[in-house]
Amino acid sequence: MVNPGAVALGDHNLFISGNDAPAKAQVLDVLAQFGWDQARVIDLCDISTARRTEQLLPIWIRLWGALGTDLFNFKVVR
Repeated sequence: MVNPGAVALGDHNLFISGNDAPAKAQVLDVLAQFGWDQARVIDLCDISTARRTEQLLPIWIRLWGALGTDLFNFKVVR
């Protein structure tokens, strides 16, 4: 999260969720300070979606083992 350019030169996505619009805006400001392009941040809407993104952890751990590195992330393509 703190160095998006370390993975695919920043060509991947980050997910945020929450019910508080000013808090999400503050999160986007912090992410911009880390170098995130706002177009790469996907707002999944209310806080109920946060539980679903937590389910990415098991596949992320498996991928870490298979790839032998933690320098990877997810990219949404449409």
